[in-house]
Amino acid sequence: MKVSDYVLARLRDWDVEHVFAYPGDGINGLLAAWGRAEDRPRFIQARHEEMAAFEAVGYAKFSGRTGVCCATSGPGAIHLLNGLYDAKLDHVPVVAIVGQTDRSAMGGSYQQEVDLASLYKDVASEFCETVTVPAQLPNVLDRALRIAATRRTVTAVIIPADVQELDYEPPAHAFKQVPSSLGVPHYAPVPAEADLARAAEVLNAGEKVAMLIGQGARNARREVEQVADLLGAGVAKALLGKDALPDTLPYVTGSIGLLGTRPSYELMRDCDTLLVIGSSFPYTQFLPEFGRARAVQIDLDPSMVGLRYPFEVNLVGDAAEALRRLIPLLEPRANGTWRKTAEENAARWWEVMQRRAEVTADPVNPEHVVHTLDALLPDNAIVAADSGSAANWYARHLRFRGGERGSLSGTLATMGPGVPYAIGAKFAHPDRPAIAIVGDGAMQMNGLAELITVAKYYQEWADPRLVVAVLNNHDLNQVTWEMRAMQGAPQFEPSQGLPDVRYADIAQLFGLYGARVERPEDVEPVWRQALAAERPFVIDFRTDPAVPPIPPHATWEQIKAAAMSVIKGDSDRGSVIRQGVKAKVQEFLPGSGGN
Repeated sequence: MKVSDYVLARLRDWDVEHVFAYPGDGINGLLAAWGRAEDRPRFIQARHEEMAAFEAVGYAKFSGRTGVCCATSGPGAIHLLNGLYDAKLDHVPVVAIVGQTDRSAMGGSYQQEVDLASLYKDVASEFCETVTVPAQLPNVLDRALRIAATRRTVTAVIIPADVQELDYEPPAHAFKQVPSSLGVPHYAPVPAEADLARAAEVLNAGEKVAMLIGQGARNARREVEQVADLLGAGVAKALLGKDALPDTLPYVTGSIGLLGTRPSYELMRDCDTLLVIGSSFPYTQFLPEFGRARAVQIDLDPSMVGLRYPFEVNLVGDAAEALRRLIPLLEPRANGTWRKTAEENAARWWEVMQRRAEVTADPVNPEHVVHTLDALLPDNAIVAADSGSAANWYARHLRFRGGERGSLSGTLATMGPGVPYAIGAKFAHPDRPAIAIVGDGAMQMNGLAELITVAKYYQEWADPRLVVAVLNNHDLNQVTWEMRAMQGAPQFEPSQGLPDVRYADIAQLFGLYGARVERPEDVEPVWRQALAAERPFVIDFRTDPAVPPIPPHATWEQIKAAAMSVIKGDSDRGSVIRQGVKAKVQEFLPGSGGN
């Protein structure tokens, strides 16, 4: 057995089923071993190493397991980095296995020689190790997998090409040999009783309690609901926790932040007590004013507590276990005006979203596209959104009702993960439909090539449905509107304008289904067609770049700045001004239609 054979055997022992990868001579030894192992674990060939990393992230996010990716030395290892940083910043367990030049060539400025230990020391800061002799295995690989899983982070194993070809020798029962074992312990840390008592005192004293939950609360849904009822609280969600609690609960106010909802903004603005569960939401300006609210935080990671806000009590522990111990200490209260206000604001917001989706646009309103999907979303769908204005509509118009899953690049907010996330989701759950909502910028950046990966593998999936919805507005829209609202600058066409691409036609060339939608009345029929298709489907929605992704905290001054920038840049786009003002008026004056 060679080292390369042992690596794959050890991955199988860890129940790793898929490795998202791209070949290269720096991992030739591993590729040969894959052939001898009859492709176990499965080698899932992406079109680019960055996409392999994103697919590993999507797989990990939607399966709850550790994602594994693999690449060759030099450029292949470099290409993995963006996807690996996405995993690190969103606290997702991913292991990267990368090749390196032969040990004899190291330090010789050899072809494709990169100092990978230095390159990876930040992204894989918890564990990054180079295997130089066979006896380092299995310890190095076991630690990489165990640390990634328990610390929810990125780890890396670097294996020089010549080491892959060596005969495997296990560590001996000897000095300076390190044996190892399989498995990840299951544990649920809990806060100290004294800290729980202090937290209960703060929460019981509050009259206007707001809760903010993130992905760390996903496995504590029942406990979160119970606490919200006891405290009469409204609940806002960080984007990574969008699927942690159903949007159909009347007191759930939706997403928070730049892409959030107005009722979530008002919930934070007006509360006197804040309970944050499983979230490291970074934007302090969307939390209560300092000194206005007493605050308690619950997080599994002790290094992440005490951030973002001056919390009075920090509880370190598993969200579900911590809440179970906190619940008996909470004093139940009748749902009063505060809870009623949160529910009314949330209900009104969905009416506003309906009206905004009905606003006419040229040719199609992107809000109408995603709002229409809301009513058609399969109960077990997995939804991936890309960065940009597409993320706004995902955050505001899709309601998860309990069985759906969804995610995006929450902290890195990188462009490009929408399609590969959906591919990773399909390998995690081949029996569930997956939907990617992406802008034309992200689709041109890398989504088009990854349609080839979809075409290569979709026939293996029990449910072949993977729908890619492209919001094709010929504009890098989020940045365009940020320039207008924040800098008061008109659109800089050389940086923002995108060529029109026939995405559906390309999908058909790859053997997939596709349709182009240029009329609002065709939006719902094509969604229904795609969600019922027996193979992956690309929908090219021709959307209006003049529909502004206005954040819930936008001021009239920012809207005016955006409008004036349009006047300076293009006097014919008066519709942009009307859209912005109408959307804002609708938020404040329900029933006005923005007239």
